[in-house]
Amino acid sequence: MNRTRSAKEPPTELSGVICAALTPLDATLEPDASAAVAHCRRLLRLGCDGINLLGTTGEAASLSVGQRTSLMRAVAQSGLPLECFMVGTGASALADAVELTREAVALGYAGALVIPPFYYKNVSDDGVAAFYRALIERVADDRLRLYFYNFPQLSGVRISAAVIAEVEAAYPAVAAGIKDSSGEPGYADDLAARFALAVFPGSEAFLLDGRARGFAGCISATVNVSAPLAARVWRAADDARAAQGELTAIRAAIARYPMVPALRYLASVIGADAAWLRVLPPQAPLGPDDGRALLADLERCAGYAELAEAFAL
Repeated sequence: MNRTRSAKEPPTELSGVICAALTPLDATLEPDASAAVAHCRRLLRLGCDGINLLGTTGEAASLSVGQRTSLMRAVAQSGLPLECFMVGTGASALADAVELTREAVALGYAGALVIPPFYYKNVSDDGVAAFYRALIERVADDRLRLYFYNFPQLSGVRISAAVIAEVEAAYPAVAAGIKDSSGEPGYADDLAARFALAVFPGSEAFLLDGRARGFAGCISATVNVSAPLAARVWRAADDARAAQGELTAIRAAIARYPMVPALRYLASVIGADAAWLRVLPPQAPLGPDDGRALLADLERCAGYAELAEAFAL
């Protein structure tokens, strides 16, 4: 865990509890690299097996290519173990996605999590597959490990099993996995049954029976504040079943509110740092009434006090 992989080495496989990390922001709403590195270190210390940098929770779609590249480089130069990191490199413009993905590979990140272009809707499977084929061809690097990111509620584009099958058949050494945040009943199970790829649901609610269902773990936003519980479940601790119940209750409480503002509010409270409240427009901070209600909900969840104490250390 403490060795940084050389960018010339082949990537390792990602699995387990992967946190879709928040991106700390400074007073000018630029990514705060030093705070991001500290947060990633904390998440790994608290039990995460990996970090998804610059995903939906990290507000990557609201950041420029330059801002994303700068943060990727800062994390890569920090001594953090890049074999534990995947980085979101999707973009609406193919050229931007190629630039970001090339950078991620060159820096030595273990994987690139790529959401499809998200401006045009009602696009065909052929068009989505063509995007991924063009991305892989233009990056043209054997070290690339691509993780499809299926989140149609935000992207407006569903990644079908047919798209995954086409790209995997053409580039079997590159296609590495899928994050499914669709919430579509049974879809992640179907993907795990059909493909020899790492399938990650976008929620830790599936961890307890995840291995039995063929999942590689989870990639979750709420693990920003629930990492120790999630780690106990995935590692089959003696209290794993009870921990899963607590974990699910905590996620349900947070999910009643806009996810990123809610997580930023919690980070500001349990980390005693108001800087966490900053969000990128068009999102807005969680209002004080909602914040108090969220805290009241969480204080009724067994285990929350332990998580808050662990985060604050």
